[in-house]
Amino acid sequence: MEPVNVGLLGLGTVGGGTVTVLKRNASEIARRAGRGIVITHAAARDIHSKRKINLDGIKLTADGFAVVNDPQVQVVVELIGGDTIARELVLQAIQNGKHVVTANKALIAKHGNELFALAQQRGVMIAFEAAVAGGIPIIKTLREGLAGNRIEWLAGIINGTGNFILSEMRSKGRDFHDVLKEAQHLGYAEADPTFDVEGIDAAHKLTILAAIAFGIPLQFSKVYTEGITRISADDIRYAEELGYRIKHLGIAKHHDKGIELRVHPTLIPESRLIANVDGVMNAVVVKGDAVGPTLFYGAGAGAEPTASAVVADLVDVVRALTTDPENRVPHLAFQADALVNAPILPMRHVETTYYLRLKAQDRIGVLADVTRILSEQGINIEAILQKEPAVPGSDVHIILLTHRVLEKHMDEAIARIEALESITDDVMRLRVETLS
Repeated sequence: MEPVNVGLLGLGTVGGGTVTVLKRNASEIARRAGRGIVITHAAARDIHSKRKINLDGIKLTADGFAVVNDPQVQVVVELIGGDTIARELVLQAIQNGKHVVTANKALIAKHGNELFALAQQRGVMIAFEAAVAGGIPIIKTLREGLAGNRIEWLAGIINGTGNFILSEMRSKGRDFHDVLKEAQHLGYAEADPTFDVEGIDAAHKLTILAAIAFGIPLQFSKVYTEGITRISADDIRYAEELGYRIKHLGIAKHHDKGIELRVHPTLIPESRLIANVDGVMNAVVVKGDAVGPTLFYGAGAGAEPTASAVVADLVDVVRALTTDPENRVPHLAFQADALVNAPILPMRHVETTYYLRLKAQDRIGVLADVTRILSEQGINIEAILQKEPAVPGSDVHIILLTHRVLEKHMDEAIARIEALESITDDVMRLRVETLS
């Protein structure tokens, strides 16, 4: 059979990795797909830039629309990123009846409902395995491998930059801003690291995972998002004294009241496997009612790990080229007319356990005032650490672990605690998950 012609949008890190993997493993890929897969066209911002990849046989252009409108191109691979020009190019490709492979989590999280509806209408596929967790095949696992399960919850380290920062803070006792500068120097963090350290990148990915796990529309705007910028080396150390590690998790839970979608720093028991995932690696725990908890671990970014997922999607698309569109695996795992608009719980209605760090004057009665307020809000204490002042008479840290409580009750308690004259700084609040 004739090879399938692919048009590539973007020749950056992942685009270059995709070219390399497709060329290096061409014969193996053809054996799996049943026919060759060849990049014939590519668009890049600067087509004259020197690149350490083999671009022989590829027609280069600076105009992405020239690629998606070329009748010789059968599949479009979008690796530009963002959700502006990328969205326009993908919409045009779909309108032209071309299948699309993308690694663009923002595009899928924010515009996936629109794109999937159009793709279904035009009878084409959108594959997006590389959009979440790089080389870990978590989307295919949720969509196909665990199709016999009712997914109860999932939790993941799905941003390598944040995980690198927290790992370095823990292992070397360094502060956040110091490690962030190193992450930028190493290329793990952008010059503007907001998307990574504030949890926006992880929220894009969690939106996608939750939709596939629970059969709901993509709802990025309803994800609660909290970053890691306020975490101190003290918090890392105190958590360890209590038997926990702090990870920046994306968490999705499905229960009778609705669905929780939240990204925030989380204390998890140090005995959990995911607590020991360090550096820039990613990991996702999925709990299915039949299979129980399963852990998926691997490289969440990088040229070839992400290209691995892109090429796997290309193979799937090529295998399905002659398949009746009605019999293909649905984009979000569930049939398009079977998605459920289950309520997404606002954060104040989420129940969890809490770690609180208070900075207080070193005087009698402070702890009694705090525990009284917690008791009046119906919050029970599981553990207390009170640290000696660095200098006699200076402020002290009080660390509390609570039992499970609704977030709205904790919000009220924190507001009252911060109003005490003896509390000299904002209360640091982190959520705790046992993942059991």
